[in-house]
Amino acid sequence: IVGYTNAGKSTLLNTVTGAEVIAENKLFATLDPTVRRIRFPQDREVVLLDTVGFIRDLPPALLQAFSATLEEVADADLLLIVADVSDPDREQHMETVEKILGDLGAGELPRMMVLNKCDLLSPEDLALERDRAGRDTFFVSALDRRSTRPLLEAIEHHLWERGRVERPAYAIVPEGEGEAEAEGEAEGEAEAEAEADEGAA
Repeated sequence: IVGYTNAGKSTLLNTVTGAEVIAENKLFATLDPTVRRIRFPQDREVVLLDTVGFIRDLPPALLQAFSATLEEVADADLLLIVADVSDPDREQHMETVEKILGDLGAGELPRMMVLNKCDLLSPEDLALERDRAGRDTFFVSALDRRSTRPLLEAIEHHLWERGRVERPAYAIVPEGEGEAEAEGEAEGEAEAEAEADEGAA
């Protein structure tokens, strides 16, 4: 999920996943990437990544500081580009988003346009926006989960066709073996954490 700062990316993530990512009306409310899974019918899952908001004329030093949080954008199977449809500076903001995506090597990735805050438009303005909207454009109010259903269906369809939707793995454990297996997993996790701590040190 990418877009200009304050476009409503974190709010969208919260609504469709039930997460509690900080969503505030200020610059860089999201500083670190947040990853959440969303499960579709038939046990189909995808991973959504919320990123730091883009901003025009970001100083190179600050962009470099955020580069680690944006590296995974170039590896995405699908970009959800969120824009505030009610913002009079939307076109300028989109130019900034496109430039930064290009700098990240993500300019040619598959994408869907998510025009958020459509509830702030008059019916007449919303109708005009819909008339001129391009393909794979979705109008949502990120606070209203019902408005996101067409978007979610499109995401599932797009990724399922390309084999990029995961199915959770389930295992049948014979009676009596579950406790021993859980203890083994706990020991393994403890060892892994210890190794990680040693590496960090």
